[in-house]
Amino acid sequence: MSVTVTHRGTAAVEPLEMSRLAVVIVRAGVLPVGAAEAAAEAGGRVLVLGSGTAEAAAELGAPRAWHAETVDAAPAGLSQALVPLLEQVRLLVFPASPDGRDFAPRLAAALGRPLLAYASSASLDDEGVRASLSRLDGRLEIDVRCAEPAVVTLMPGVRSPLPPSNGEVFELVLDVQPGVDAERLAVLEPDPATMDLAESTRVVGGGAGLVAREADDTTARETFDLLKAIAARLGASAGATRVITDAGWMHHDRQIGTTGVTISPDLYLAMGVAGASQHTGGLGAPRHVVSVNTDPSCPMTAMADLGLVTDARALLTELAERLGVSGA
Repeated sequence: MSVTVTHRGTAAVEPLEMSRLAVVIVRAGVLPVGAAEAAAEAGGRVLVLGSGTAEAAAELGAPRAWHAETVDAAPAGLSQALVPLLEQVRLLVFPASPDGRDFAPRLAAALGRPLLAYASSASLDDEGVRASLSRLDGRLEIDVRCAEPAVVTLMPGVRSPLPPSNGEVFELVLDVQPGVDAERLAVLEPDPATMDLAESTRVVGGGAGLVAREADDTTARETFDLLKAIAARLGASAGATRVITDAGWMHHDRQIGTTGVTISPDLYLAMGVAGASQHTGGLGAPRHVVSVNTDPSCPMTAMADLGLVTDARALLTELAERLGVSGA
């Protein structure tokens, strides 16, 4: 069901009357990682902003959704335009995506509310907002209470999304007034080598199967430098298991798993990854999974769309030769 509600000018905006609402920012209709979880944390009510919002709202399948095309709106003007719409909502939940982390503090400031960043849970009770905040790369949880309305960014991988529903979708047309803001010079596509791993649509992950038992530290680092070079040539981001990041062969922000980053790419190529529960717990809903491992019965191969039973290091070397790349 689709309903169009046109809002012209901030004075004419009727506030959304609900206690919780998720706010999701999309680009070209692509939902960020954690969008469905933020919607679930907000009780299935979501406001979708950005470009391609109608398609994104339909894909999200929330019980009730509002969407507005705001692709050309500057953040300061958009924040002010949303104030009369959202001032009665006690808890606003953003996914902790790059756009969510950028816009949430702007909206919190415009509403005059506190920001509870990188929460693992958020809820309402008679005393206000209650949240658990993740700190020190997930090694510390801080329980906080806030007596007033608040804005929260929810980290991905902390809860299950709601089942898809054929709910109501409302279109909003916001009149965003120009104001003092940063001047946008250009929008650059992210570099897969350095972009947020959670936002990558292609990921090449490396595990202990890429490193021979007799290999020294230098050889192991060279192997993972080669993995990163191959990933870059494929337009993908490089990731790794916890064993690899703990050894220092890749940075911890490249760690995929329950204590690392949760990913949901279109393609995940797992090289020498056995598939321990700590690692697979960081795989949200990848569209396609390819596993390269000598063990045909390992969990990673069992869950893959395509399993290549071969030596991952040998295949990595062959890929490098065919693609004409070398380690950094």
